[in-house]
Amino acid sequence: MGLADCIVDLVSTSKTLRAHHLAVVEVIAESTARLIVNRASLKLKYRRVNDLIEALRAGLEGGRA
Repeated sequence: MGLADCIVDLVSTSKTLRAHHLAVVEVIAESTARLIVNRASLKLKYRRVNDLIEALRAGLEGGRA
């Protein structure tokens, strides 16, 4: 379309970029996600926090397949 010379996108696998015939020109920054749990919440709401952690793990494992 000729509307932009470059775009900035958050990617993890570059699969979408390749699907649209785009390429990474430069990495601006790399990042990771962290889950931080308050110690009191972990003790008082252990089941809810643990369920969340397990759901996140399952999502990560499913995303690797």
